[in-house]
Amino acid sequence: MKPRELPADPMIQSLIAQAKSSQLNRRALLSGAGAGATALALAACSTGGSAKPTAAPDESATDKTLNWANWAAYIDEDDAGNYPTLDAFTAETGIKVNYDVAVDDNNSYYGKVKDQLALGQDIGADTVCLTDWMVARWIRFGYTQKLDQANIPNMKNLTPALKDVDFDKGREMSLPWQGGFAGICWNKEKVPGGLASVADLWDPSLKGRVGVLSEMRDTMGLIMLEQGVDISGDWGDEEFSAAIDELKKQVSDGQVRNIKGNAYLEDLKSEDTLAAICWSGDITVINAEAGDKWEFAIPTDGGTLWNDNFLIPIGSPRKANAEKLINYYYEPEVAAEVAAWVNYITPVVGAKEAAAAIDPELADNQLIFPDETTLSKAHVFRTLTGAEEQKYQAEFQAILLGA
Repeated sequence: MKPRELPADPMIQSLIAQAKSSQLNRRALLSGAGAGATALALAACSTGGSAKPTAAPDESATDKTLNWANWAAYIDEDDAGNYPTLDAFTAETGIKVNYDVAVDDNNSYYGKVKDQLALGQDIGADTVCLTDWMVARWIRFGYTQKLDQANIPNMKNLTPALKDVDFDKGREMSLPWQGGFAGICWNKEKVPGGLASVADLWDPSLKGRVGVLSEMRDTMGLIMLEQGVDISGDWGDEEFSAAIDELKKQVSDGQVRNIKGNAYLEDLKSEDTLAAICWSGDITVINAEAGDKWEFAIPTDGGTLWNDNFLIPIGSPRKANAEKLINYYYEPEVAAEVAAWVNYITPVVGAKEAAAAIDPELADNQLIFPDETTLSKAHVFRTLTGAEEQKYQAEFQAILLGA
């Protein structure tokens, strides 16, 4: 988790702009067996119907509630399990928010709600944060409501490089929530020498104690980078197959213990796994929760870069309430408070300065406000065609099913 204000440097602007037009996924929990995982794979390939549903009437004027579906460990939280910024939002607006940790993975969440979306029904979420490529799918199928930008004046604080993305020109349907890196992590007590590369995960001393993400673009992206592939550039079946073969070998040989999404954090805490492919901000969170035992690094051959975005589902009857929430989180001081907890890249201009006022060290944290050197190590998994998406996801799912 890391928030970040975008510097004006053209190279950095370009890299982040690539992230917005990519197909990167933040998290995944496809550890279910057999038919369940197969169903999720099929749901991921669904193309939707031709008739687009109609937006629900907005009842925000009389219904001061809001349901927000999001990933785990992705908002500020105190020791009592409360969400301070959400409590402040409720005090300011009178809107009571049900914060639902409902998203384990883009594909699995989509699989649960796609039928309701196709019918224009309320899915139980008035806003949900999903990754660029999945947001593109929802927009394409007509599953999102057009934002009333007059209700989101703080949209002016959106970092310039993210204002006009290929999947949502003019940001009419979505706004970024957080972005981040996928890299490697390890238990500093059990792996005192540390790790530098994905290849280090395959060291015999770690056999049976390694975890990898069930998010295809992150796990495969890191393996492909290790094999010398520019995942942002021109590559195809041959390069992907070589990486699949490597993952298949490490799973069949017992080197990889688990392939999970957010649940990988529990494996690290229990020491079922001592090292893993992971998401950057999560490691800061578990260090705060369970002791400073883990370390995160972008591998020597590079990590992946992704972003998650707010959208309002087509069936939500509380659209204006959701827009007030989005506007609130685009206040630099609020964005900085979230950044201090989640350690992901914020899209809000002014958050870095506000973070420095909270704690000067925050502004120097490369997992929150990465500089040009850090960003040069991050790569965007290139956009896949529909045929590639189905082929590569099926190959990856086959390994998950056999793990």
